[in-house]
Amino acid sequence: MEPTIIFEDDSIIVVNKPAGWQVIPDRHAERKTLEAWLKEKYGEIFIVHRTDRETSGVLVVARTEAARDFLKEQFKNREVQKTYRAFVYGLLPERGVIDKPIGSTRGGLGPRSAKNPYGQLREATTIYRRIAYNAEASYAEVFPKTGRTHQIRVHMASIQHPIVCDQLYASGRPALLGFKRLALHALSVSFTHPQGKKISFEAPLPEDFLEAEQELRKA
Repeated sequence: MEPTIIFEDDSIIVVNKPAGWQVIPDRHAERKTLEAWLKEKYGEIFIVHRTDRETSGVLVVARTEAARDFLKEQFKNREVQKTYRAFVYGLLPERGVIDKPIGSTRGGLGPRSAKNPYGQLREATTIYRRIAYNAEASYAEVFPKTGRTHQIRVHMASIQHPIVCDQLYASGRPALLGFKRLALHALSVSFTHPQGKKISFEAPLPEDFLEAEQELRKA
């Protein structure tokens, strides 16, 4: 699947990124990136926030330096509201707040951690509500109030409910509900447009999420 454009004007582009697309290049040069796809379509663009390669869903991209700076200031000041959907292992409590600083593991050289973090610790808060569940997994809506690297993945793992098919934070756990990728979707984003108007956008749930919810509710 290719990305789809949800909205565009002279200042911003709102895009629905499919799972499997890297946002910016990394050491795996052969991987397709959202940045390259957008540059081919629009010319100069500016990435202002990212999601993991296996995470699907909504992203906001700036088309001008002024829009980039305006949006980055909102992210820095935590004025952007983001909503995710996730399937996690086990019976998640009905509602909860995870307020744990995030650092690194293995003396600061490993993945992110909120259990026994090392190095520089960054405050992080995640709110969630359970939507549905069965004996093996729960479906949740998640609201990250900060924007730390792997925040939702790390916080869910820290309360023993890692995200389904998370190869980094739930290594060795079985795949559930038909997922072949990280079961995390960036559902919506709300922010102030550079022209001053408050706006919101939503990325439709992908097919694997719709099918997983049906399977979860049948069990």
